[in-house]
Amino acid sequence: MKPATTSPATIEELLTRAQALAGLTLGELAKWANIQVPANFKREKGWTGQLLELFLGAHAGSNPEQDFPDLGVELKTLPINSQGMPLETTYVCFAHLLNVSGVTWENSNVRNKLNCVLWVPVEGNRELLPAQRRIATPVLWQPSQKQLAVLKQDWEELMDMIVLGEVEQITAKHGQALQIRPKAANGKALTDAIGSQGSIVQTRPRGFYLRKQFTQQILLDAFSDL
Repeated sequence: MKPATTSPATIEELLTRAQALAGLTLGELAKWANIQVPANFKREKGWTGQLLELFLGAHAGSNPEQDFPDLGVELKTLPINSQGMPLETTYVCFAHLLNVSGVTWENSNVRNKLNCVLWVPVEGNRELLPAQRRIATPVLWQPSQKQLAVLKQDWEELMDMIVLGEVEQITAKHGQALQIRPKAANGKALTDAIGSQGSIVQTRPRGFYLRKQFTQQILLDAFSDL
């Protein structure tokens, strides 16, 4: 197997490529791509996703658009345990803390990113070296109306807090499915945000994340139909 040289022309082709990776280890893919496998993922959290992008033909990188913009599909890797349950929350996108007037749920980057997601579960047990971790069966997912309603409610409540200058009051407890947490390479990174008095203050960058319970239900729903 070799890395993809072209983007998939259809969603069916993308899913076929992803299904062909199921059962393979990250070490096998890295060898075919002539890439060094990290000893651990403490400083290489995005490595697995970048490796899969090579074999699936994604080229969007960290741009605000989906990983497969022509298909309207976002790629998300999902570390799972031996029971197939997600081990961590899933990063969705950067949370803008300024200039958010006029942004609605319908035109938000969160809604865009979650419109259609190709989930690729990957073994994440820490006793396994990164090279030994296998790729599981992919899941192509579009949110149901019920899921969209929950996500929209969470997003609107979190954005209201940002607009009202309450970003420092947002904790991981806010949101049923969607949460906002600090997102930066280190704790010293700062960005502008709206303060409690309406002035500009400095705070840690934030990102939107999906809770483990939400992604776990996606996997359960997908595999219960098999």
